[in-house]
Amino acid sequence: MEKKIALLLVMAVSNWLMKVLPVRLLSDRKLPEAFLVWLKYVSVPVLSAMLAIDLFTEKGKLDIMPSNLYLWISVPTFLVAYFTKSLYLTVLMGIIGLALLRL
Repeated sequence: MEKKIALLLVMAVSNWLMKVLPVRLLSDRKLPEAFLVWLKYVSVPVLSAMLAIDLFTEKGKLDIMPSNLYLWISVPTFLVAYFTKSLYLTVLMGIIGLALLRL
C-alpha cells in the first residue's frame, strides 16, 4: 500500500513538473514569432493522432467495422464540437452517447 502511495506521489510530482517547468523557464524570454505561430498548430495534429488510434484500432488492430462503437459515437460528438465549440458539451456528448450505445 505504501508503494502505491509513493508511486502516486511521484507520478503527480512528475506530471506537475512537466507542466510547470516549461512555463517557468520560458516565461521571461522573448520567443521567436515563427515558433509562436508553429506552437498554435501543434495541439491539433497531436490530438488528432491520439484520437485516431482510439477510434480506428481495437487491441492493436485496425477496426473499421460497424461493431466499432467509438466510430459511431464520434460522428455526433464531432458535430457537437463543431457547432458548439464547447469542450464540456463535447465530452458530455461522447460519454453519454457511448453509455447509451453500450446499453
